Amino acid sequence: MNNHTLKSRIGLYEKAMPATLSWEDRLREAKSLGFDFVEISVDETDARQQRLDWGDDEIDQLRQLCFQYDIPLQSMCLSAHRKYPFGSEHPQVREKAREIMEKAIKLAYRLGIRTIQLAGYDVYYESQSVQTHQRFIEGMRWAAKLAERAGVMLAVEIMDTPYLNSLSKFEVLKREVPSPYFMAYPDVGNITGWNHDVCTELKLARDHLVQIHLKDTLKVKHGFSGKFRDLVIGEGEVDFPAIFTALKEIHYGAPFVIEMWAHDEHWRDNIITAKQRLTEMAHSVGFEL
Repeated sequence: MNNHTLKSRIGLYEKAMPATLSWEDRLREAKSLGFDFVEISVDETDARQQRLDWGDDEIDQLRQLCFQYDIPLQSMCLSAHRKYPFGSEHPQVREKAREIMEKAIKLAYRLGIRTIQLAGYDVYYESQSVQTHQRFIEGMRWAAKLAERAGVMLAVEIMDTPYLNSLSKFEVLKREVPSPYFMAYPDVGNITGWNHDVCTELKLARDHLVQIHLKDTLKVKHGFSGKFRDLVIGEGEVDFPAIFTALKEIHYGAPFVIEMWAHDEHWRDNIITAKQRLTEMAHSVGFEL
């Protein structure tokens, strides 16, 4: 049986639901909306970084809720490194980046999370240079060895900034970090937003794709810096039918995550609309989503 005949597993980004929900409510909502798993966020905020210090009781309670509602935490979106990047010129920031990475891998291992999405930034709030790039590579090599030991996959997101905004650039990075636990996590919205040929990019990196973010965007063009978030699927310029066709051709069988943000009381309807549109577009080209 070809992989494309199997129904894909599809998850929901935690931030698509209100931050005020409890974990039980989050898992219940995601399950009721037809998702297979939830992607947990550890971002720049102190509140979400505190999760890296959860004790046994908190971890056990969350694991039990996942079992109770039959919806795991498949992946982690680890964007905290935007604030504490591996490429920083400041030793104390780089040390914090390592601490975050160690704690994230440990938390993932204990929660049964299989994939940690890493932010593809050498630095974000500092000036870039050859040195920031080299320090980022060194950090990724070090992180990959930690991931190998734990058996947790690290997957670099293709980003909304020029540094790592294509899978072509990831393939160059991959040569510097050849670990089997260091792979790519493309965001088709970000790749589209930078005017790359998404289908060609996906085919180029076909052997290194472990998960995909489904998100709509508006493209960068003269006089317009693009819009890389806060669009409901179908409101942007991402050619999802073409993308699903390409994924069908390469027999992609790994999971997807719908990446959205809840900003108002219509968040649930927005999720339902996005999931329905994606399912219809995938089915229109014979891809089982």
